[in-house]
Amino acid sequence: MKITFCGAAGTTTGSKHLIEVNNTRILLDCGLYQGRRAEAMERNSKFPFDPEKIDCVVLSHAHIDHSGNLPHLTKLGFTGNIYATPATRDLCSIMLPDAAHIHESDIAWLNRHRKRDDLPLLTANYTMIDAEHCLRQFVTLSYERTMLIADGVKLTFIDAGHVLGSAQVILDILDHADNKQKRLLFSGDIGRPGNDLLNDPAPSDKVDFIIMESTYGGRKHELETDSSEHLCKIIREIQQRRSHLIIPAFAVERTQQLLYTFDKLRHENRFGAIPTFVDSPLAVKATEIFRLHVDELKPAAGKALFMRDDPFGFDGLRLIRSVDESKGLNKIKGPAIIISASGMAESGRILHHLRNNITNPENILLFVGYCAENTLGWKH
Repeated sequence: MKITFCGAAGTTTGSKHLIEVNNTRILLDCGLYQGRRAEAMERNSKFPFDPEKIDCVVLSHAHIDHSGNLPHLTKLGFTGNIYATPATRDLCSIMLPDAAHIHESDIAWLNRHRKRDDLPLLTANYTMIDAEHCLRQFVTLSYERTMLIADGVKLTFIDAGHVLGSAQVILDILDHADNKQKRLLFSGDIGRPGNDLLNDPAPSDKVDFIIMESTYGGRKHELETDSSEHLCKIIREIQQRRSHLIIPAFAVERTQQLLYTFDKLRHENRFGAIPTFVDSPLAVKATEIFRLHVDELKPAAGKALFMRDDPFGFDGLRLIRSVDESKGLNKIKGPAIIISASGMAESGRILHHLRNNITNPENILLFVGYCAENTLGWKH
């Protein structure tokens, strides 16, 4: 068995790990590298292997730094199966076309400037059509079920507790090279225990080889009680100032987690009612997918979705879909919370809200998630 790290080794994005065993080439994840534009474009434009020679892909979860280069892989000749959980497949059905749209828009913007400077024009690595075609190669497998995916290789997904549908990947391998049974665990991204929405990461045992995510390996997370109190303090400050709280947030999981937390704190009377807007079409679609996979949420969270007081539809919450509605948020007066994507402030409607709110010293900009190095969110 041979393992080659093709991404997310020494950095935090672009997850790709190649497993070669029994004359089979299995790719774990196929994510986009995120960082400086020139470096990101260079890394994402080519693969350190021949896509046509990959036999199958095993996808840990739907986040773009783990899934976003799948349309490019299939466009360049990969024709095998893409194994994922059902929720991951459903999230990819909205996230991959969205990423393709952003990529095409970026290339169009660059080409306008390159044309002006008489530079050769660039071509997008993939399109929204390529993203749609890629989805046809998905094969879904639920948690704790086992499937033979290659000669001598069995796949099992267990819950990673990171995002809806996220999985740790277990490969049980009978390696023909030495006729030994081996168990490899690829953690994907691991969630924190005690999440309000998601179950804790599932334990595993008798593992021989581990490929583990370690973004926060050398840090201690803030306690939930501390972060909740900090959030309440900021909201109360916004209410006193009658200003705006702008939150760049990932459309998937982080936005839903924020809404659930806001609803919980409102029930505890930690702060008064405040108009709250989710301005991200992707986040709105993702929230509906959370409803479809209620069985994968914690029992209390799943039960809450079917009660009259829906945490994703509480009083004062508006889900913004159209561009006109989004622009209309420029005119709102008094205290308000605007949650918008992208979480790293690299693209999407959050850029519009930053332009219209960041110059007012009374407003507060709150980052609630990781920002990759050299992204706009990381710089500020």
